[in-house]
Amino acid sequence: MNIKMERFKIDLTEIEGEGDFPCPHCGEIISPDDDSGMVYDIIESTEADGELEKVTIKCKKCGSAIQLEGFSLFKEIGNSEKIFDIEDYLNLQEKFMSF
Repeated sequence: MNIKMERFKIDLTEIEGEGDFPCPHCGEIISPDDDSGMVYDIIESTEADGELEKVTIKCKKCGSAIQLEGFSLFKEIGNSEKIFDIEDYLNLQEKFMSF
């Protein structure tokens, strides 16, 4: 039996709050603060001109692939001279709390 993995795109510039969002398929809450490794896995990250452009994660509850876009906003929120990378994404809570 072949199970097709659902694929979704989420624009992070449209998320309110601290960066948490529900998986579009199963509703599991995905948070950039969660470093437990139990909710999602980072499958791939894509950079353009040395800056983070996209991150694809996999929800561990339902197996859906979720492509995250809109990282340019976080560069504007933080230090605009610094390149926003995957480590910055994983440390978003402090940036959102002051937003």
